[in-house]
Amino acid sequence: MEIKNFEIGDFIIGIPKDIGPRILKFSLKKSPEKNVFGIVPDFVIETEEGKWHIFGGHRVWTSPEANPRSYSLDDKPVKIEERKEYIKIYGNPEIQNSVQKEIEVKNKNGEIEVNHIIKNIGRWPIKFSCWCLSVMKKGGFAIIPLKPKKVDKEGLLPDRRITLWQYTKLADKRMMLDNNYIFVKQDEKIKEPFKIGLMINPNWAGYYVDGQIFIKKTIPIEGEYPDFGCNVEVFTNSEFLELETLSPFKIVEPQDYIEHKEIWNLIEVGKIKPDEKEIEKIIGACGLNG
Repeated sequence: MEIKNFEIGDFIIGIPKDIGPRILKFSLKKSPEKNVFGIVPDFVIETEEGKWHIFGGHRVWTSPEANPRSYSLDDKPVKIEERKEYIKIYGNPEIQNSVQKEIEVKNKNGEIEVNHIIKNIGRWPIKFSCWCLSVMKKGGFAIIPLKPKKVDKEGLLPDRRITLWQYTKLADKRMMLDNNYIFVKQDEKIKEPFKIGLMINPNWAGYYVDGQIFIKKTIPIEGEYPDFGCNVEVFTNSEFLELETLSPFKIVEPQDYIEHKEIWNLIEVGKIKPDEKEIEKIIGACGLNG
């Protein structure tokens, strides 16, 4: 597979030419050997269209998940447009789903803005959410903030929720609860799948591996979110961990589109544990507490 590397600010973005739209590499220029994304060449799901390969890295889907719709094959060459202001990847039309996907990458005040665009190329309106999934390198842990927020004066009403899937076990040792965070470890010794979803507070999620924290920030938008109101989800098994964000649902008219932006950063932090006090020190220095 041919991957073209682009230098944007302090980062290297690796985009494959033969599949996609995908981003298979995200690293710091000063440590290009450390790709925070996982590459998973052998994970395959059988569909009506054929074998879907996860490949790894970062991709965009429509939510809610369904087979075969979600697993439409994206194993054909894509167009990559390189401009001074941005790099854009054009996916091939998914005729059976009436959509076409694009990913646009650019520098945003020293961070990386990744805009995901899904167009309705069909003849009637479609309701869906823009779902952005990052396959992370093995051996790390996801960092999900879930801080309290005031929804009524007396504090009588609930303010947070967690969504579970039928295969999720609450006693799974890969999930660790702290007062204001949920941590999910990737453990290659545990084959069983695990997934949770939530509405994060504040609007960022992270993944720690190899002495670095990958941060993806989202823009808070009011609306109806998938999976009982989730804008972040984490899935893991023995082969990888996915850190996912979602947009609100939108009824997308023919020739219109939905978009969803993530802001990426990658920070050198040294060796840390999934511990709230350690994380608070780091994110405080990065201005992510609010």
